[in-house]
Amino acid sequence: MSRLAETYAKVSPKLAGRPGSAAASRAHAWLVRRSNGRLGRRMLGSDVLVLRTTGRRSGQTRDAPMFYVDEPGTLAVVASNAAAPKPPAWWLNLQAEPEAEALVRGTWRRVRGRRATDAERKALWPQFVAMYAGYDHYRSIATRELPVVVLEPR
Repeated sequence: MSRLAETYAKVSPKLAGRPGSAAASRAHAWLVRRSNGRLGRRMLGSDVLVLRTTGRRSGQTRDAPMFYVDEPGTLAVVASNAAAPKPPAWWLNLQAEPEAEALVRGTWRRVRGRRATDAERKALWPQFVAMYAGYDHYRSIATRELPVVVLEPR
C-alpha cells in the first residue's frame, strides 16, 4: 500500500461522521458526475464509482463515491464508512430501496443492490484488500460487520 493510502486508512476513521466529511464526499461525487467520470474516478490508486440511491426518509437522490471491484456482470462495494460505528447512509438507503444507479467510468448503469452471500464475501474480500489494504485496517478496528454489497445490473 502506498504511504498516502496507508495514512488515509489510519486517518479516515477519525474523520468519518465529523463536520466536513459529508461535504467532502458530496464534492467528490459532484466532481466525478460533473466531469462524466473524467476527473476523480481514481483515488489512492483505486477506481471510484458514484452510487446514486434514493433517500429512505427524504425520497431525494443521494450520490456517494466509493471504491469498487468490477466482477464480470456485477459490481461490488464495501459499506465500510471508514469503520465508523454507524453504517454509511447509502447502505441504509439501499436496504430500503435496492434500485439504484452507478456511474462507472463515465457511464450510468442501473443496478440493484444486495448484501453479498457469505461465499461471495469470502471470494471478494481479498480483491478489496488487494485494491485498498485499508479495508483490512477498517475490519480490525470496526465494532460492526463491514457488509460487502453486490450491485447487479437490472
